[in-house]
Amino acid sequence: MSTMATHDLLLLAGDGIGPEIMAQTKRVIDWFNDHSAHQFTTIDDLVGGAAYDAHKSPATDEMMAKAGQVDAILFGAVGGDKWTDVPYEARPEAGLLRLRKDLELFANLRPAVCYPALAQASSLKPELVEGLDIMIVRELTGGVYFGEPKEITGQGNEKRAVDTQVYETHEIDRIARVAFGMAKKRGNKVHSSEKHNVMATGILWKEVVTQIHKEDFADVELQHILADNCAMQLVRNPKQFDVIVTDNLFGDILSDVAAMLTGSLGMLASASLGAVGTDGKMKAMYEPVHGSAPDIAGQGKANPIAMIDSFGMCLRYSFDMGKEADLLQQAITKVLENGLRTPDIMQEGMELVSTSGMGDAILAELNNLSS
Repeated sequence: MSTMATHDLLLLAGDGIGPEIMAQTKRVIDWFNDHSAHQFTTIDDLVGGAAYDAHKSPATDEMMAKAGQVDAILFGAVGGDKWTDVPYEARPEAGLLRLRKDLELFANLRPAVCYPALAQASSLKPELVEGLDIMIVRELTGGVYFGEPKEITGQGNEKRAVDTQVYETHEIDRIARVAFGMAKKRGNKVHSSEKHNVMATGILWKEVVTQIHKEDFADVELQHILADNCAMQLVRNPKQFDVIVTDNLFGDILSDVAAMLTGSLGMLASASLGAVGTDGKMKAMYEPVHGSAPDIAGQGKANPIAMIDSFGMCLRYSFDMGKEADLLQQAITKVLENGLRTPDIMQEGMELVSTSGMGDAILAELNNLSS
């Protein structure tokens, strides 16, 4: 008898629509438990506002200990108006930042892929986005979100706020290598985006990326592009891009721009990866790029595809299950071709389904494709 590979997953549903989309992803995980030579054991815990309500912390030490031990993390979404007045250091988003920082998840992979059936849903002309397949590689643990000092000083009518943008050579080096390596498996082209015209960190970024390219990746096409021009070009001619590598702040902005080219933030997954350790394992967290959408929470309107597709990225990058990841992608594509839509991607003449209805349809297609 063959031995099944076993994997431990920590499921952090979070806030808002997080629990709803995670519930549908659990169903997909269970399907693969029944239909593959891999077994996934899932552990649930709290993060974000839910964790603050229960423990007065958006990421407890106990949860973080679990996060450091599992093979991968699936993360839903955090935040909402309910927690507007909590202390800054205890805000729901601080839980997400702690996971990224403490686990050293420095490489954020944000694909922007336009499904053929959704080309008409984009705000751009269909011919600009049909076949779109961009990978944004965002540095995730440095830059202005983590630089010190970070403070507000003064009082009364005259205060002073400071956020510090800091990058060191090794941080740029490792993210650039991820981007070049990714490009070699795709279209073999990298755009490196920064602001070397006005920022010292941009000067260093360009210098390090250029040196790495010259020494180790000269066979990959490299173009440098200012971040503001990159944003404009994403809207003007997005299919010119293959892989974009950029810092934490610009990556946050550019990846959201790229995401909307596809028609909906609710469609796109992401992966946050760390370095491979001495044990041969890589810390990794997978999450949809959309937010917690508290305004539609509990109404069955949430689109679970990005969360389910995040599990697909988990299959591909953490467990080398490319065949299974492709199968899941095919199922999602087929569902969309059949005209099923959640409210965020609804189009005239299509069939409106709920969150669980979309989950039902994806599972049905998985069964059809595997039969």
